[in-house]
Amino acid sequence: MPTKVGFMFFLLTAALVAACEPLVSQPMAGPDAVVGPLVWPQPPNRPRIRFVKFVARPTDLGIQPSFWQRAWDLIAGAEEQWLIRPTGVAANEQSIYVADPGAQALWIFDLQAGRFRRIPATDNQFLVSPVAISLGLKNRIYVADSYLAKVFIYDTEGKPIGTIADPNLKRPAGIAYDASRDRLYVADSAAHRIWIFAGDGRPLGAIGRQGTGNGEFNRPTYIAVDRAGTLYVTDSLGFRLQMFNADGSFMGLFGRHGDTSGDFAMPKGVAVDSEGHIYVVDALFDAVQIFDRHGQYLLTFGERGIRPGQFWLPGGLFIDGHNRIYVADTYNQRIQIFEYLGGGGNE
Repeated sequence: MPTKVGFMFFLLTAALVAACEPLVSQPMAGPDAVVGPLVWPQPPNRPRIRFVKFVARPTDLGIQPSFWQRAWDLIAGAEEQWLIRPTGVAANEQSIYVADPGAQALWIFDLQAGRFRRIPATDNQFLVSPVAISLGLKNRIYVADSYLAKVFIYDTEGKPIGTIADPNLKRPAGIAYDASRDRLYVADSAAHRIWIFAGDGRPLGAIGRQGTGNGEFNRPTYIAVDRAGTLYVTDSLGFRLQMFNADGSFMGLFGRHGDTSGDFAMPKGVAVDSEGHIYVVDALFDAVQIFDRHGQYLLTFGERGIRPGQFWLPGGLFIDGHNRIYVADTYNQRIQIFEYLGGGGNE
C-alpha cells in the first residue's frame, strides 16, 4: 500500500510540475498577426470599419486556466477548449456570450473576472442545437435551441432560470429582445413566422405567415431590434430583409436574389449600429453588407478565407452600444470583432 500511495503521489507531483509549463496549443484558424490596420474601405478612402480581433478560445481574450485547472486537465487528459461551430453571439461590457451548436453548449467569456464557462445543459435537459442568443433585462440570457424547439433562459452566470416551450414553436432560428417593451421575438424558420413573447415567456402573438408578399416569410432566420423598437427579419429564402414597426405592422423591405453588391445569396445575421446603418451577413458571399435605413447599399467588408477579416460561412451578428461588431464566423470556428468608426453615409 505505501508503494502504491507513493507512486500516485509521484504522478500527481509530475503532473503539477508539467502544468507549470506552457501548454502546446492547436494552430489558430489562420494567422493571428495583422500587418498594419485592417480597414474597409481601403485607403485612400476614409475607413469606416476596422478589424479588432478574433476569439477562437478563451486565451484569445487573455483568459487563462488556473494552475489547478491546468493540473486537472493534464491528469484527466482534457484538451484546450475551442469554439466548434458558433452561430450566435451577443455581448455587453462584462461578457461575450456564444451559442455553439457544434459544441452543443452556451459559452460565457467573462472579461472582468477573467474566466469562462461552457454550459451544455439546463437543470434537466442537455442542449442539442443552441443556434441563437439574446440578452434581456434582469440579467437574463435567452438561448434558442432549434432541435429541441425551445428557448432556454439563463442568468448572466449561466444558471438556468426558465424555459419557453410553447407548442407553436417548430424550429426557432433567431431571437431578439426589445428591452423597452419587454418583448422577446423568436424567428421560427419551419413555421415561417415570428412569435412574440413577454420576457417571462408568456405568448403575446405572432407576425407573418408563409408567402412572398409584404409581411410574409420563406424561412426567416436571424432577427434584430433597434432602439426605436423596429424589428428586422432576415427572410432567408425570400432573399430580402423585412422591417416591422413596434406594433407589428409591416414597415418596408429591401433585397433581392443575386450576386452583385447589395444582392443576397444566403442572408443570415442582421444588426443595426447607433447611426441606423443595417448590417446583413451573407454566408455565401462570406461577407457583411451595410445598408442605410432605406435599404441603399453602402459598403461590404470581409471575403472568403481563414485570415483575420475573412469568413467561412458566417452566421450570427451583434452590435453593442459602442458600435463593436461581433460576427459568428461559423466554419472558421471563431467570433470576429470589428468596430464601426463613424461617419457613415454615401460619402
